Amino acid sequence: MQLTKDRSRQLAAVMFAALMLQACDTTNDTQTAAKVDKPATGIGDPNSPIVDGQLTAEQEWETKVGNTVEFATDAYDLSPKAQTTLQRQAQWLLQYPARTAVVEGHADERGTREYNLALGERRAQSAQAYLIALGVDASRLQTTSFGKEQPLCAEASDDCWQRNRRAVTALNP
Repeated sequence: MQLTKDRSRQLAAVMFAALMLQACDTTNDTQTAAKVDKPATGIGDPNSPIVDGQLTAEQEWETKVGNTVEFATDAYDLSPKAQTTLQRQAQWLLQYPARTAVVEGHADERGTREYNLALGERRAQSAQAYLIALGVDASRLQTTSFGKEQPLCAEASDDCWQRNRRAVTALNP
């Protein structure tokens, strides 16, 4: 009988300690969430929170989310890598429902101006459709095409052309 009482006390002590640790962890999550939701003060966009005093929402977008997806030659279908980037974009946009964006389609230098404008538009629309399918409201996203008019790279090489075949999701100010 004594052994059972000791085990019951030990079990009760372990459960109490676990509950206390969980309560402490929940408090920290709440405090962290409060820090993330605080708006920036006096610098830039008031809707851009500072995360732990380090990154604005725009900086987080550029460095952690990623604003660019690439495409194969003459294609506008989304690769698994592009889908992963767009999933991060959708998650971010859902976290900041007041933010809007323009999805810009781009092409490499090969092909006519008209062909590349149309291809850039299809790339932008493909990325936009995927974001909408992931829950981003269509009214928050616009598309435009730059075709081959705004290359990242001007060399006539496969690596350079790959970088220019892209869709960029640009946040509106």
